Amino acid sequence: MTPQSQAHTLAQLQAGMLAGAKHLTLRCHLTHVPPQIFDLADSLEILDLSGNCLSDLPKDSHRLKKLRILFCSNNQFTHLPEVLGQCEQLSMIGFKANQINHIPANAIPTHALRWLIVTDNAVTELPNALGDCAYLQKLMLAGNQLTTLPSSLANCHALELLRISANQFETLPDFLFELPNLAWLAYAGNPFCNAIEQVLISQQPIQQIDWQHLTLRQVLGEGASGVTYHALLHGNDTPEPVAVKLFKSGLTSDGLPQCELHANLIAGEHPNVVGIKGVIHNHPQQVLGLVMPLLDPNLKILANPPSFVSCTRDVYANNVRLTAQQARFILDGVTQAAQHLHATGLMHGDLYAHNVLWNDEKVVLSDLGGASLLPLNNPALKQKILKLEARALAILAAELRRCSE
Repeated sequence: MTPQSQAHTLAQLQAGMLAGAKHLTLRCHLTHVPPQIFDLADSLEILDLSGNCLSDLPKDSHRLKKLRILFCSNNQFTHLPEVLGQCEQLSMIGFKANQINHIPANAIPTHALRWLIVTDNAVTELPNALGDCAYLQKLMLAGNQLTTLPSSLANCHALELLRISANQFETLPDFLFELPNLAWLAYAGNPFCNAIEQVLISQQPIQQIDWQHLTLRQVLGEGASGVTYHALLHGNDTPEPVAVKLFKSGLTSDGLPQCELHANLIAGEHPNVVGIKGVIHNHPQQVLGLVMPLLDPNLKILANPPSFVSCTRDVYANNVRLTAQQARFILDGVTQAAQHLHATGLMHGDLYAHNVLWNDEKVVLSDLGGASLLPLNNPALKQKILKLEARALAILAAELRRCSE
């Protein structure tokens, strides 16, 4: 996740044309941070240096005394810069898709950190200093080489969302289930999940749909894991309108595309989930893809994803007003969808209003990118995991109540 703002140019910065800027985005093959950034020390709050060739930050970056949000994703960092720990206001840090294998303890701004993203790196160990982050709400660790988490994280009572998918965990740390506010957890793609996944997938009848039988039309939507198209499925006398999701290669903030594909297969059919018709076969570039029923275009998304300010809470439009009956209808539909997933062996893991589509006739819980497999032979652990999902559902219920008051 990076700010969606228009990139500035190095020439603009060097010419002093950005004086007083609160938000700066530079994508110009930087190998070092231009010193003119410090001309913005009294104003700069959001700095996006993603998509450059950086491997370090200036040792005096703490001079950016108002800096709240820093993105340095898709660069060449091998460590989290120590200077970050000296940045007084820094609450959100994003270093996705670098080459980070070391996070020094003094790189953590423990006094202010709310949101840390080190997805898709090579981190093998986290510092105990993370446990000193009293305000930490969101921790994104998918796609690393972690085998455990520091026990000090048990002190992070504000932690609500944790992504540890596609690491090397052999088990889930017990202290996670003592965290009082943890509601959204994703852990698919770890060694302890592999055997469960093989068992559940082996039980699914998988319909393969040849790529040649599909005609893609317009894009319906794009998310972190892939692009969904309106399409036609040929094979009968009349082509059938369907939705086709083509997965992006590599890793997302939630985990591996293959895990999402398998979750959709395991979830199967239910009136309150999207459902699938089959898996794409013989794609010319071997892209993973799903063919799904085409949803009613009148279905609307309940809310927008969290903002930088709300962090772990969805953002509802100011004009969203629900009747008490509508709120109950939505909550009942989501609850039934979640119960169905649990019965099939899945936890949704991203049970949010921005993944709920609805109208007065139908409610659909979508996006299984954060879904994880429930343990097969450990009912006590299964109940602990499902308690987290119950928290997420309770948060959604409270939001719906506010929208209907």
